[in-house]
Amino acid sequence: MAAEQRKLLEALMGDQLMSSNSRAPQVSITDPKVCRSYLVGTCPHDLFTNTRQDLGVCPKVHSEALKTEFDAADEQQKAKWGFEFDYLRDMAKYIDSCNRRIDDARRKLEKTPEEIRKTTMLLQEINRLTKNIENGLLEIKILGELGSVNIAVTEYLKIRQAKAKKEEHERELKAISDTSGPSGHQKLQVCDVCGAYLSRLDNDRRLADHFFGKMHLGYAQMRKTHDALKEQLRDRKPPFRDEPMGNGYGPRGGYDDGPYNNRGYGRGGGGGGGYRGGRGRGRW
Repeated sequence: MAAEQRKLLEALMGDQLMSSNSRAPQVSITDPKVCRSYLVGTCPHDLFTNTRQDLGVCPKVHSEALKTEFDAADEQQKAKWGFEFDYLRDMAKYIDSCNRRIDDARRKLEKTPEEIRKTTMLLQEINRLTKNIENGLLEIKILGELGSVNIAVTEYLKIRQAKAKKEEHERELKAISDTSGPSGHQKLQVCDVCGAYLSRLDNDRRLADHFFGKMHLGYAQMRKTHDALKEQLRDRKPPFRDEPMGNGYGPRGGYDDGPYNNRGYGRGGGGGGGYRGGRGRGRW
């Protein structure tokens, strides 16, 4: 059946086009040359194309056929392969690198740890209040349409209190911005998801361009996926593989050479997953 389907594709697409993909079927799913991050989820190289963090083309094989084979495998077979641990390790590497850039950028702004903590806390609270206000206004509109005037008035009073609290936090944030370090006059803030510099003077349009930009969303997706996968693998041990190193495709010599080894899960390194391990992640 597969041979008949291939002949049909050759007839429709041409022999030359089909032959360009001839490499993929010849590679085994366990071959170290295959990108295991691509098999399990999204290869980091595909997240940041045409951005400042463009990683270039992945040196490993991306095969849709092998990805389909992986998706079709049962959980026992997937556990035997252990490709999820490769994916976790790859993501941790790029997350750790991003976190180091964030720390370096913050040091360049010459803020004290207390100023950073206070700024992050205020941004989190402002973001929370903003969402509450938006949701409250929508609720008031619905209550008005339903004729629940008294309840709508009560909700409106809560919104006024939230707006006042938000304005108070914004004044505190401005005060910190104006007085923190020699770089304070630049009104700069470091995005704690992707490490980009943002200006507190940016309008909503420019901020939206950043938060919905490919680089920011790429790191946000990677961090979220890393957290979820790390929790999923918490009670599993990675399989040991006797794979050669220095084969031109990066080291893959089992798990005794990395943070996720067969003697214990997550013994160090690669620990920058999630939103940097409880250091208080805010909007930026």
